[in-house]
Amino acid sequence: MTLPAALAQTLADRFGKRFSTAEAVRAHHGHDESHFPDVLPDAVVWPHTTAEVVEVVQLCAHYQVPLVPFGVGSSLEGHILPVAGGISLDMSEMNQVQAVHAEDMDAVVQPGVTRKALNAALNGTGLFFPIDPGADATLGGMASTRASGTNAVRYGTMRENVLGMEVVLADGRVIRTGGRARKSSAGYDLTRLFVGAEGTLGVITELTVRLHPLPEAVSAAICSFPDLDSAVQTVIQTIQLGVPVARIELLDALTVQAVNRYSKTTLREEPLLLFEFHGSPNGVQEQATTVQELARDNGGQDFEWATRPEDRSRLWQARHDVYFAGLNLRPGSRAISTDVCVPISRLAEAIAGTQADIAASGLTAPIVGHVGDGNYHVLILTDPDNPAQIEACEALGSRIVERALALGGTCTGEHGIGIGKQGYLRAEHGAAVDVMAALKAALDPLNLMNPGKIIGG
Repeated sequence: MTLPAALAQTLADRFGKRFSTAEAVRAHHGHDESHFPDVLPDAVVWPHTTAEVVEVVQLCAHYQVPLVPFGVGSSLEGHILPVAGGISLDMSEMNQVQAVHAEDMDAVVQPGVTRKALNAALNGTGLFFPIDPGADATLGGMASTRASGTNAVRYGTMRENVLGMEVVLADGRVIRTGGRARKSSAGYDLTRLFVGAEGTLGVITELTVRLHPLPEAVSAAICSFPDLDSAVQTVIQTIQLGVPVARIELLDALTVQAVNRYSKTTLREEPLLLFEFHGSPNGVQEQATTVQELARDNGGQDFEWATRPEDRSRLWQARHDVYFAGLNLRPGSRAISTDVCVPISRLAEAIAGTQADIAASGLTAPIVGHVGDGNYHVLILTDPDNPAQIEACEALGSRIVERALALGGTCTGEHGIGIGKQGYLRAEHGAAVDVMAALKAALDPLNLMNPGKIIGG
């Protein structure tokens, strides 16, 4: 769409340099880490306060112009692409940590605060915020996509770690959901409604998040396996034994090869598990000993430790670099990244089936996952100028998702629906999708809040 001249003038007068229609600025806000083509907004606005967000929302409602919240653009399913045009509302300058209540282990933050910035602000408190999706994403964006990441097996996802919110609705009303109390039976749980709504129901302007004590001791380890099934069986046994491991990450042999090339590591190029243990020194030792025995029984070898903080950071940075390492396997390629999550007892079956699908397709597709909670990712590499190859990649992605659903899993464990997973939503949720559509229509009758995402329209 074309931005109404009267709206553009009003925003320019009101926000000055915090309003832009420059092509370079629009291009930045029309691009994320997905494989979908860039879509430029008509303009970008940087608010500083909830009152300013209300102003923009009310103006968009008056002129019936779409509005898409923007964090850092690290999403993988096209969440921030303004498919209907309109305003990109860049929340990055609402980046204040407003309060830290160390005694209650919670913090109140604006949505543009990144996870690393929050943890920097918590230095010296003995607390940390554990949700780590890899990218240094904003907490508003992480809440909107119900992000999780490497620590989810022990600390949960954004769903468990957002206690309350301030949200601006599509008509400009400001509501508060939840609160600082650790539990409540008062009314509908609206916080959970907005966590994972991907900006389709309102704009998050404040979050109250749960904090956790820094563990007294932390130890990380890596272990190689002769095949993926042996690694996955170790994961399943670890979880079923109730070992309170903080992180379990799986890299297949191709991913390890890619990481070695990209991050200049010297890991054994076989299926690999990365573990991290949190707790007291004795507790960490006990956890590690148990897992090491399980790994050995499943053919694990080269169980190596990383106890110094710099060694652990280097190890996990290599894990976080997996996306770009994978792309580097085929320079010039684009990735169709998919993730699914299955019950832990079906994980071996799901990954074995995925391996077979990849082999049959002839495509290059590394597997990596937060397998401690049954979540794994496949990075399917494709030539962006080859329609037939893109079609083959999409077909492979469909088979991966369909198998996960058949095994009682979900079409996405953490990437979200956005544009890319809409076709699977009804297969997973059936008539519940109609209830989602009714909620969307009730809260956003003009369909202006990030239109075209989750349920389409």
